[in-house]
Amino acid sequence: MIKGFPLSACASVLAAGVLALSAPMAAANPVKINYQQPAQDIIDIVDAAPSPGASLSPDGSLLLVTGYPALPDIYDMAADQLKLAGRRINPANYTVSQARYISELKLVDVATGNNQSIQGLPADLKALAVSWAPNGRYIALAQQTEKHVELWLVDVAKAKAKRWSKTALNAVWGARLAWLHDSSGVYSYTVVDGLTKPAAKVVPTGPVITESKGRTAPGRTYQDLLQNKHDEDLFDYYFTSQIKLFSVKGKERVIGEPAVYNGLSVAPSDDYLLVSQLKRPYSYAVPHYRFPETTEVWSPTGKLVYQVVEQGLADNLPIAFDAVVQGRRSISWRNDADATLVWAEAADQGDPAVATEVRDQVFQLAAPFKGQPQKLADLSKRFSGLLAADNEHLLIWERWWADRDEKLWLVDASGKRSTELVWERSWEDRYNDPGAPFTVQTDEGRTLLYLKDGNLLLRGSGASDEGDRPFIDSYNLMDKSSERLWRSEAPYYEAPRELIDAEAMTFLTQREGVNDPADFFIRDIDDNKLTALTETPHPMPHTLGITREQITYTRDDGLPMSAELYLPAGYDKDRDGPLPTIVWAYPREYKSSAAAAQISGSPYEFVRISYWSPQYLATQGYAVLDAATMPIVGEGDAQPNDTFIEQLVMNGKAAIDAGAKLGVTDPERVALGGHSYGAFMTANMLAHSDLFKTGIARSGAYNRSLTPFGFQREERTVWDDADLYIRMSPFFHADKINEPLLMIHGINDNNSGTFPMQSERLYQAIKGLGGTARLVMLPHESHGYRARESVLHMLWEQTRWLDEHLKGE
Repeated sequence: MIKGFPLSACASVLAAGVLALSAPMAAANPVKINYQQPAQDIIDIVDAAPSPGASLSPDGSLLLVTGYPALPDIYDMAADQLKLAGRRINPANYTVSQARYISELKLVDVATGNNQSIQGLPADLKALAVSWAPNGRYIALAQQTEKHVELWLVDVAKAKAKRWSKTALNAVWGARLAWLHDSSGVYSYTVVDGLTKPAAKVVPTGPVITESKGRTAPGRTYQDLLQNKHDEDLFDYYFTSQIKLFSVKGKERVIGEPAVYNGLSVAPSDDYLLVSQLKRPYSYAVPHYRFPETTEVWSPTGKLVYQVVEQGLADNLPIAFDAVVQGRRSISWRNDADATLVWAEAADQGDPAVATEVRDQVFQLAAPFKGQPQKLADLSKRFSGLLAADNEHLLIWERWWADRDEKLWLVDASGKRSTELVWERSWEDRYNDPGAPFTVQTDEGRTLLYLKDGNLLLRGSGASDEGDRPFIDSYNLMDKSSERLWRSEAPYYEAPRELIDAEAMTFLTQREGVNDPADFFIRDIDDNKLTALTETPHPMPHTLGITREQITYTRDDGLPMSAELYLPAGYDKDRDGPLPTIVWAYPREYKSSAAAAQISGSPYEFVRISYWSPQYLATQGYAVLDAATMPIVGEGDAQPNDTFIEQLVMNGKAAIDAGAKLGVTDPERVALGGHSYGAFMTANMLAHSDLFKTGIARSGAYNRSLTPFGFQREERTVWDDADLYIRMSPFFHADKINEPLLMIHGINDNNSGTFPMQSERLYQAIKGLGGTARLVMLPHESHGYRARESVLHMLWEQTRWLDEHLKGE
């Protein structure tokens, strides 16, 4: 018997070690073919224009509408890429690798609905970020080119753009644009001139050595970590930046010295900067967000005023989800004060296993940062947010993963009134979610919690047994009563986005219908008036005949479940009979059956046929059960994964039975599919049941011994419960996968745990055991696939596979 492992697990663990170290994929004789394309109606779905976004000006008078391009081509995806400390960057222009960008901008007058184009924008607009000045007179944008990122400025009154500076921005963290609250300028990171790029040494000078000396330092299966001294030097070279202030009058000012900055925010009074920077020693075991980090308060000229915290390397956190670093964390400016820092500190050494009534404490310290910090609250859970209306009305949220509990407190920082509990609830319970508060912006550019006569305005998704019906409520902090002011009504799904005018009770909303794409509107609650600001054409009119229905059903133990049923245009079940069906799902863990049974989504949302899920297959004669709920419940002291396989099989059977009962599904011709954890689900279902005729598994993980310090929402390690890891790993049950399985994976997958090797090893296992499988590895793709060629080929593979195994074509 191997020490630490039950006898039943020994043979499987040994087998895992052999197969995990076996020959590379070249030994599997891969077939090389060119990118393929599916039918034209599927291509048209992929090429349909993405939904636009929008941002309201601070005074609510203008709406900035942002347009996005369709999928990039493989040429863009093949651009140079560096993988450093958990980040992927494009070294050619100091940006996030394969960044999504804005390709269109226009302004809409809220009062009239008139559109206004912006003159002078770059001919090939690729804006990585756009940001309103607090006074609404300007918009800053970061424009990506092949060689650098440029700073541009839009004069809103003139609707005219110009290049703001010739200085190249450093956007390896994403473009950072931090406006002064008086709107006189913006801070950003810039590329440092004169740095010498470290040259790679062809001949190594020695081995790479890491060492453990008894210090507990568990870690999940992170990817893209630093590998050697050259990687460390490259990280310094590309992530070192210079902070600069760009004045709207055209002046530039250098702030501080070059460093690896990763945090920058401006005090509401504009008198101080809160700056964070990463420092050596770096680690080869954890990503950048666990590196040593120093946070300081600076003057506007870059002079050190106060050191907030100097955090060491955080490579020894417990695996638990509520584990945090010791010392000051979640540091920010209090939103309503001139210059007051707020932060949380763990009172339990950051370890959820420590028994204590107080887990977190929240503190504040006002400028000039000379006195002792003032404690605002003792929390029994983890601090998760603070939002203030004024010194006597601060809302502080706390949450705990293990019991899914949330508390909201009303705190008086002046000490005149004792702290009050506003509510305590399970954050899994969507049906009783009271919502999130609206904010308003002052003339000084400060974002405050909206509060009038003790009343908040709350917005929420309005989840119910009839689907999501977003709402706006008035909530009284004194007597804890609420009043429903507005609720989305059939036949539309309308969600509030921003508060425009609290006195006039006008809100920016986004409304859509089954055949109406989402557009932006002004909702006047008092007058019950709705004014359209945008008008988006249907992006894929050839799919208009496809029907969508939200169906509900129960599994064998009585737990209610739901799915979205898509049927082909013109389908008549009496005439056409049951159809081949694809079920697409993603398992989710719950601590209560009541929460697991709740319905999400709305029957009135726009039917935008997705190519990412299998909805597009409705154009090919399939019934589609999309977003089929796959609840895995662990009531009380039980953990959800204790009965993962049993509940999974019940879920699959319930979905098939539901489609068959409606007369739309042929139970002998049903496939199961999913992405990531949904792929893990699919392989497990095929291994432990014969419910489905075939499966599609994209970018999954199948051998949990390769993620030994936890996975998904599982906090136990393989050494805590080896049998659990073996039982839940389809790799160890590959001999029972007797249905055909299509696996697709991005060669550059950077998601924690879903190494491309996971699919390669499962394929080798199925192949070696005589099963039927196909493995498709997509070049240049990460956990999600973005290149048009990759997506079209994925759809070709999936459609072809299902046609062969469900239709016999």
